Amino acid sequence: MGNSKFSNFDNMSLQGIDEDSELIPLLTAEDEEEMNSEKLPETLPILPLRNTVLFPGVVIPITAGRDSSIALIKDANNGTKVIGVVSQKDENVENPGINDINTLGTVARILRVLQMPDGNTTVIIQGKKRFEVAEVLTEKPYMTATVREAKEVRPDPLNPEFLAIIESVKELALKIIKDNPNIPSDASFAIKNIQSDSFLINFVSSNLSVDVEIKQELLEIPDLQERALAMLKYMNVELQKLELKNVIQSKVRTDLDQQQREYFLNQQMKTIQEELGGGSYEEEVEEMRNKAKKKKWGKKINEHFLKELSKIQRMNPQVAEYSIQRNYLELFLELPWNDFSKDKFDLKRAQKILDRDHYGLEDVKRRIIEYLAVLKLRNDMKSPILCFYGPPGVGKTSLGKSIAEALGREYVRMSLGGLRDEAEIRGHRKTYIGAMPGRIIQSLKKAGKSNPVFILDEIDKLSNSNQGDPSSAMLEVLDPEQNSEFHDNFLEMGYDLSKVMFVATANNIGNIQPALRDRMEMIPVSGYTIEEKVEIAKRHLLPKQLKEHGLSEKDLKVGKPQLEKVVEGYTRESGVRGLEKQIAKVVRNTAKNIAMELEHDLKLTNEDIVTILGPARMERDKYENNDVAGVVTGLAWTSVGGDILFIESILTKGKGNLTITGNLGKVMKESATIAMEYIKSNCDLFGIDADVFEKYNVHIHVPEGATPKDGPSAGVTMLTSLVSLFTQKKVKKSLAMTGEITLRGKVLPVGGIKEKILAAKRARIKELILCEENRKDILEIKADYLKGLTFHYVTEMHEVVALAITNQKVKNAKKL
Repeated sequence: MGNSKFSNFDNMSLQGIDEDSELIPLLTAEDEEEMNSEKLPETLPILPLRNTVLFPGVVIPITAGRDSSIALIKDANNGTKVIGVVSQKDENVENPGINDINTLGTVARILRVLQMPDGNTTVIIQGKKRFEVAEVLTEKPYMTATVREAKEVRPDPLNPEFLAIIESVKELALKIIKDNPNIPSDASFAIKNIQSDSFLINFVSSNLSVDVEIKQELLEIPDLQERALAMLKYMNVELQKLELKNVIQSKVRTDLDQQQREYFLNQQMKTIQEELGGGSYEEEVEEMRNKAKKKKWGKKINEHFLKELSKIQRMNPQVAEYSIQRNYLELFLELPWNDFSKDKFDLKRAQKILDRDHYGLEDVKRRIIEYLAVLKLRNDMKSPILCFYGPPGVGKTSLGKSIAEALGREYVRMSLGGLRDEAEIRGHRKTYIGAMPGRIIQSLKKAGKSNPVFILDEIDKLSNSNQGDPSSAMLEVLDPEQNSEFHDNFLEMGYDLSKVMFVATANNIGNIQPALRDRMEMIPVSGYTIEEKVEIAKRHLLPKQLKEHGLSEKDLKVGKPQLEKVVEGYTRESGVRGLEKQIAKVVRNTAKNIAMELEHDLKLTNEDIVTILGPARMERDKYENNDVAGVVTGLAWTSVGGDILFIESILTKGKGNLTITGNLGKVMKESATIAMEYIKSNCDLFGIDADVFEKYNVHIHVPEGATPKDGPSAGVTMLTSLVSLFTQKKVKKSLAMTGEITLRGKVLPVGGIKEKILAAKRARIKELILCEENRKDILEIKADYLKGLTFHYVTEMHEVVALAITNQKVKNAKKL
């Protein structure tokens, strides 16, 4: 008694605390009679308690943490204020059901609901009478049940035996209060002034220093006299423990030097642990010391660990710092200091694994094999940091998993998307309550080896906040010259990350801090062609979805023509994530037919695809050709891959004003202005009457105005559109172009060529106009991607016009 978590003595009150910290009066005989006469409701909301038992008449404070408990208390406090309180069988169960709670509990009335400064809700409740759960009615948003009263057998208050038991209870309670310095002396005054025998039994039972299971056993005893006798047994045990503790203290209460004092404290802790039936703290420390002898760490780390270990021996286990220090020492023991997995350098096997898991991506796989080859020859090479960047769904993250399997290393993935706290990387200092190591160190502990393949996913989405700049904290992690002594604030020791193979992924490298980008080798992972997507769907996506939906290859067959139709008509992306969703929809349709025993075709046709997925949604750009003068197809790069871009122009009567619409950025608006001024300056070159510029307004529009568009790649497209408009001659069909222009009519090179070519292939474009300086980019692209495409390389704008516009003759360009 007295050390109970919800002890009334510890709270310096007899039954609870109100909002003004005044004592709530003791339960009188009249109160008890009124409480017993109250009618029990037929149904009650049930509040499970983790680590306490409520007895009739007793007032206890509880802290509500679960959402369901907070909702229950809020509803009850606004209503009858009456609830049913039961204890959990296992306090670790987060969302207890009927099988996780004791069926006998206590009806309680809510006295106070307090909002504490830390944000928690504390409720003061008073037990009324015992009840039994008959049937659970609901479990959401909280448990409600029908209940029945559990009668108590009350002995004759004048029975000599019962009177003797009550006197013994009071006598023992007063002795415990006297011998236990943790219980305030006011508690003895409370015991002496309790008039109700039944309340005295319940009050002392509630404050016994015993487990919840024993308190529940006491509550379930219907006869108050038997409950009191059982309670006396536990009170005697507690008194004996207190006397033993006092004997130990009296034996060593002499002039102690430092060694004797430490011995006394350890002996006291050991005795308490042995009395409770558990191991001593000394045993836990000794176990840590034995584990440390098996670790592969250096002398400096070993000395630091032993110093921290001696520190925990001098700590009181009840203080908050003790748990932090123990977590610190356990982290040291669990980290894989100098424990490395052996690399497998079978490059042919590695190539097979990469080819098995990823179709296409030949350049990327070749760079990975090159890296493994160098690692095999050197064997001590500091791991370079590879960064795969490209649109979503192209397989950047899964490449890291394949590398780990090929090397035989552990695989660790850490998502950096939205990370804005520097402590997530470097950890917290041990001075903070709840301090933890950073996620880098935590992941290494989880991996169990010091040289895993470590995926830093979405590194371009690191954020800044008032908690620091995590992207700057990553500089030390990803610098091979620094990360051999990576400093974690919690660990307080340098940890070697140089053997870790870091692989980063990103969608847009422009969002990565320049210094961080400089520490990584950027490897582009572009999109797939239609043919590659079909193969990926056939080899990977369809078998995966069949397995996830409980089907086999015997239940559904989808041919290449059908997969091609899905790719062309229902996806418009560089990766295959959207394609997988469409295939999943097709598989779900078959799963539904099988489950409902409906007739269905084993092999799907194109008509079946349309029936399941609806009309094709992505074919508009294929068939919208340049049928009108002033309409030109351009090529654009986006964060999700390449795309085609239509630019259209019209003339209206006016005074030569230029209007540009379509949610364009500054660069594209400037390109339109340059194109207009170049045409005005060279109108005779294209056979355009100069008067048209004074009599007509020009409007340039880029469709899909809700999508922001910017970048230096639409200059040639805009100029071609304007020449086509002024000459009223159409641009060739199935032709697209990309490039920037100058006022002198020069064509400048642009980036994202591979992504733009893939977009052209998807849109059935046949001819492409590029800057001559982009020829080298075409030579780097796999020949399969270029099949069916004709390339025209230009250096001057008049060459573009001559190639693009049907029957357009351009005079010899004048030298400017």
